[in-house]
Amino acid sequence: MIIQPRVRGFICLTSHPEGTAQHVKQQIDYVKSKGKIDNGPKKVLVIGASTGFGLASRITAAFGSDADTIGVFFEKPAAPGKPGTAGWYNTAAFEKEAQAAGLYAKSINGDAFSDEIKKQTIALIKEDLGQVDLVVYSLASPRRTHPKTGTVHTSVLKPIGQTFTDKTVDFHSGVVSDISIQPVESEEDIDNTITVMGGEDWKFWIEQMKKAGVLAEGAKTVAYSYIGPELTYPIYRNGTIGKAKDDLEGTVPLLNDLLSDIGGRSYVSVNKALVTQSSSAIPVVPLYISLLYKVMKEKGIHEGTIEQMQRLFAERLYADREIPLDEKGRIRVDDWEMRDDVQTEVAKLWEQISTENLEQISDIVGYRNDFFNLFGFNFDAIDYNKDTNELVNIPSIKD
Repeated sequence: MIIQPRVRGFICLTSHPEGTAQHVKQQIDYVKSKGKIDNGPKKVLVIGASTGFGLASRITAAFGSDADTIGVFFEKPAAPGKPGTAGWYNTAAFEKEAQAAGLYAKSINGDAFSDEIKKQTIALIKEDLGQVDLVVYSLASPRRTHPKTGTVHTSVLKPIGQTFTDKTVDFHSGVVSDISIQPVESEEDIDNTITVMGGEDWKFWIEQMKKAGVLAEGAKTVAYSYIGPELTYPIYRNGTIGKAKDDLEGTVPLLNDLLSDIGGRSYVSVNKALVTQSSSAIPVVPLYISLLYKVMKEKGIHEGTIEQMQRLFAERLYADREIPLDEKGRIRVDDWEMRDDVQTEVAKLWEQISTENLEQISDIVGYRNDFFNLFGFNFDAIDYNKDTNELVNIPSIKD
């Protein structure tokens, strides 16, 4: 079938198998270009492995450290005349590249919040790998069915305490406008967001894996967070999502206690603002990222997800030195984003930005391109007017 991008708001409803494969290959080539990561992980589980930071983590582990990897995610395969999700095609491409390189790679498609998928994953680790030495937790979902109660919890993206009003952009049309978001109405909405996006499920994974004996001596686990600049605080760090991130970060000491007898450690890595399926949904953030990209590219310090994860693994998690942490015990690979010179310039541009000057003083073109790349579009080498085979299988997942 001929697959063209079909967009609704911040979601692309279609994805292209050849384009996503090219995107995965580009990330693999980048990791290879950086050389091997000394003392890197060898057996890795990535929970939320099909897109964004999770996919980049899996690629970095496999092609930076020759690691065996298992990926867990929830994606839709293609049907005749209907493309699969980008994450499905990403994983198909990753597994094929891994197998060609002689690397073990298997995947599990299902609800990672469920006890069933945890049991299935643990069984696969026992059967094929024995134990893992790194667990990456990179799950992003708007809702969660709690495995103990069966209750469905839905997260909300809202400020707390007062209405938030600021600039935003429709990154498709390029229209800059003001947006107002009403504050959360109840503590229940905050609690639900924490239940979906906080640290409880990460803790459940590590508890069950530890009990099953599939965590190696000295195993590490890392989850991902974001802080950002003050201008995004009301909608992000001081809003409902921020409460969930506080909970995620507060899980670290609990996991460190749990892992202490096997010499293991847990970490939260605070990453840079980047174009992902999740970040595109947050008002204000696409406009901020467009300005940030402009400034960081001009300074020669721009990174995408794969550059961020390669640096996290090579210069933080597996560097031959003590891992530097901030005052709250977090790894910071948002350090270049949060540099004073970067944030000062972004703040100046924020005051000037309008629909009329958007393309001149921001990198909205780069933002759009990165957005469409996520779904396999906007790659020059691919003719999107030609038929492509939508029915792509993930080698390790049988019908």
